Amino acid sequence: MGYPDTFEGFMIEDQKKWTEFKKQEFKPKMFGDHDIDVKIDACGVCGSDVHTVTGGWGEATLPICVGHEIIGKAVKVGSKVTTIKVGDRVGVGAQVYACLECKLCRADQENYCLRKVETYGDPYEDGTISQGGYSSHVRAHEYFAFQIPDNIETKDAGPMMCAGITVWSPLVRAKTGPGKKVAILGVGGLGHFGILFAKALGAEVYALSHSPSKEQNALGMGAKEFIVTSKKDWAKDWAFEFDFILNTANMTNTFNIQEYMSTLNVNGEFHNVGLPDKPLPQIMAQDFMPNAAKMGGSNIGNRPEMIAMLKMASEKGIKPFVETIAISEMGCKEAVERVKKNDVRYRFTLTEYDEVFGKRE
Repeated sequence: MGYPDTFEGFMIEDQKKWTEFKKQEFKPKMFGDHDIDVKIDACGVCGSDVHTVTGGWGEATLPICVGHEIIGKAVKVGSKVTTIKVGDRVGVGAQVYACLECKLCRADQENYCLRKVETYGDPYEDGTISQGGYSSHVRAHEYFAFQIPDNIETKDAGPMMCAGITVWSPLVRAKTGPGKKVAILGVGGLGHFGILFAKALGAEVYALSHSPSKEQNALGMGAKEFIVTSKKDWAKDWAFEFDFILNTANMTNTFNIQEYMSTLNVNGEFHNVGLPDKPLPQIMAQDFMPNAAKMGGSNIGNRPEMIAMLKMASEKGIKPFVETIAISEMGCKEAVERVKKNDVRYRFTLTEYDEVFGKRE
């Protein structure tokens, strides 16, 4: 049938065959008054995509088209849309809908709305399953589409839509800024954004990593010091040091969490945004007592935070480390395989969408 009745995407049909992407049509939700359609030009490759296609986070509704770091051009806008016009370059992240009426939404906590719809693999109220950005188009409520500043390249803007906002939100909610000591645990796709943003916010930033090979990159991004956590007793020299640890690693299940928590200042927080496939290690209630430490986590961010993040990235010229891969069956396969193996510095963006989906004007 083709657009606007159907979209095309690279989808998997079996989580046991998670690298076998096939280009096929899918039907989007019915177009609403507040919806926009975006002709996709690029999409970042997120660790969430890999956890989903592999089944690491559980069974998915199949077939599924992943991808929630989407940049493209608005080609259709609903009759009640006020924030986007046809032709605008926009980004769509990991959420495409919320009720915008409940107490959470009214408090700018729409990313926790009970009726929220994530960008892929999530059912709308009419039963339609959302599909992501390894595709020709995405349909989203205007509240979850964001104008991209002109000086941010499309390939760089993509990863900001999930990885960027996932670290930006907890950093600003923790009041990261001058006078704060912030440690970013894990120097990868999420963690490198954490260093860039915490530095831009004015904090004193430390990078924690088990990989000494990433030291020069981390220092170049703005870390004051690089701390190798694979060394024996590494934490002893950093007792009561950090106000906030942002844990971006997805292997927390293998960590000695008590060691990391011992480096927190009194009332400091160990905050998780890396989401491993396996449960966290056992921890005792007593482990929180020596420094009144807290542990928490968060889910992406809200609209005001996304707008503020893009504004700062534009004004301060923040540029993430991004490699590009042309989208195709083999390109999708290469991207998810390499992310799975941590063989990327530090994000992938799929590009060259016109080559496989046409101009779509």
